Amino acid sequence: MGNSQKKAPGHGEGGGPHSQPGTPGHKRSHGNNTANSKEVQGKSPAVNGNLPAGKNQDEPQGSGPAHSGTARESCNLDAPCGALPPPLARFKNEGNMLFKNGQFGDALEKYTQAIDGCIEAGIDSPEDLCILYSNRSACYLKDGNSSDCIQDCTRALELHPFSLKPLLRRAMAYESLERYSKAYVDYKTVLQIDISVQAAHDSVHRITKMLIEQDGPDWREKLPEIPKVPLSAQQHRKDEPSAEVLQARAARAEQEKARKEEARFTLLKQEGNDFVKNGQFQGAVDKYSECLAIKPNECAIYTNRALCYLKLECFAEAKQDCDYALQNEPNNKKAFYRRAQAHKGLKDYLSASTDLQEVLQLDPNVQEAEQELEMVTNLLRESLLANSQG
Repeated sequence: MGNSQKKAPGHGEGGGPHSQPGTPGHKRSHGNNTANSKEVQGKSPAVNGNLPAGKNQDEPQGSGPAHSGTARESCNLDAPCGALPPPLARFKNEGNMLFKNGQFGDALEKYTQAIDGCIEAGIDSPEDLCILYSNRSACYLKDGNSSDCIQDCTRALELHPFSLKPLLRRAMAYESLERYSKAYVDYKTVLQIDISVQAAHDSVHRITKMLIEQDGPDWREKLPEIPKVPLSAQQHRKDEPSAEVLQARAARAEQEKARKEEARFTLLKQEGNDFVKNGQFQGAVDKYSECLAIKPNECAIYTNRALCYLKLECFAEAKQDCDYALQNEPNNKKAFYRRAQAHKGLKDYLSASTDLQEVLQLDPNVQEAEQELEMVTNLLRESLLANSQG
């Protein structure tokens, strides 16, 4: 692994788990510790599983972004770390840097020095100690020392209950030792804290099959009790926005949508008008139709499209658009006038005459309507005469 394998200072084989953390009872991990655990990567795919974005079970807590190949030069080893005094903060920062460089044994030494220093100095900072134990457990897990990993994770959880990384690492260590019931409980607890941890989901599915094979159909009855995680520790709920925030977001989204639709409507209308000016009436029809998909009750668009239909000699379509406009604006002179032209194109001169008289009643000064009424009246007279002679 590219790091020395000397023992951690003051460490023997016989002490109890965390009775004197960092002193007798904790031994330095030596690569593949097959006496204590199975090969972690081969046995537990969860070790390399996926956490949510920005979370990595392998990365030590309280560390900044990794600097590949240049961590030693770029890492600020004197950066403050919680309530730790500068010498102990440096041990932790050095441990983080070594861990990122894959020097897990040397990182373990630094975390142990920081833990021992906290105990000797009587520093009362459960959160900082929890992180140190959790970080050291990651070193043990990387080296395949599952037993010591479990001890450090347990101590971290005693200091800071329902801390995500120690729970996940302990679950992985239990799984590597084939202690599937305990691993299952820890993975389920992780999912209560943060349901988005994919590694825990994958491991629960995998371990469930093993427990069924091991304990039969009643395997659930043999499980230890799964602790209930308080709401304050549930990250996915803690980060969930309030109803007021959700309403405000929805309102802003609606306003933004309306703004974009208004801008698009204005653009399409202008493009349609430009097509009309250039005599491209079918292109204008298409643009006005897109406008009406955004604002289905816009009278001006119906009368504009009606004009295009008249130019294309689509008289029935022109009449229909004028009908729609008059439903929304019963006194729309332009709609009456263009419907009269549509009626004339359909040879319904009586209806055309009626619409033109409506225009003149609304505005007697519309000369085009007077001229058109005179023409339609003549056509109506000729039509009636032709019918009578027939």
